[in-house]
Amino acid sequence: MPPRSTRSTTTAPRLSLRPPRAVSRVEEPRLLDGDHREGEHYERLTLDGEDLAGITLQECILEGVGLNDAELRGARFIECSFEDLYAPVFRASRSSWRETSLRSTRWGSAELYDSRLDGVHLDGGKLDYVNLRSSQLSDVLISGCIIGELDLTGVKATRVALQDCTVGTLTLDGARLKDVDLRTSSFRSINGLDGLRGATIDEYQLQLLAPFLAESMGLRIEG
Repeated sequence: MPPRSTRSTTTAPRLSLRPPRAVSRVEEPRLLDGDHREGEHYERLTLDGEDLAGITLQECILEGVGLNDAELRGARFIECSFEDLYAPVFRASRSSWRETSLRSTRWGSAELYDSRLDGVHLDGGKLDYVNLRSSQLSDVLISGCIIGELDLTGVKATRVALQDCTVGTLTLDGARLKDVDLRTSSFRSINGLDGLRGATIDEYQLQLLAPFLAESMGLRIEG
C-alpha cells in the first residue's frame, strides 16, 4: 500500500495585508458617529464610551487605544492595523473588517454578531467571549489566541484557520463551513457538532471528539 499523503487539501486563508499609510498622528481625536477618517495614527488614547456607530477608518493605525463600551455598531475598518486594543466590553455588531490586522487584543465580551470579516488576521490576544453569530468570514486567520468562548452560531465561514489557539468552548450550531482549519488548536468543549461539517481536524483532535460524536449519534460504546 502506498504511503498516505500528508499534503493538506484544505485551502488556507488568503491574506494580503500591508502596513497602512497612516501619516497623520492624532493627539486628541474628535471622532463622531458616521465619520470617515483616513491615514491617521492613534496612540495611547482613550475612546471609552464614545458613540462611534457607523464610523469608517481606512488605512489607520490604532496602538494602545481603549475602546471599552464604545459604540462601534456598523463601523467599517479597511486596511487598518490595530495593536494592544483594550476593551472589557467591545461593541461592534454589524461591523465590517477588510484587510485588517489585530495584534495583542484584550477583549472581555466582544459583540461582533452580524459582522463581515474579509482578509483579517487576529494574532496573539486574550479574549473572554467572542460573539460572531450570523457573521460572514472569509480569509480569516486567528493565531496564538486564548479565547474563553468562541460563538460561531450560524456563521458562514470560508478559508478560516485557528492556529495554535486555546479555546474553552467552541459553538457551531447552524454554522456553514468550507476550508476551515482547526488543526493545532485545542478546545475544552464543542457545541453543535453538526456544524463541524466542512472543517479540518487532526487525528489527535478526532480522538478527543470521539465520545462527543458517539453521544450525538446515540452510540453506546461498551468494552
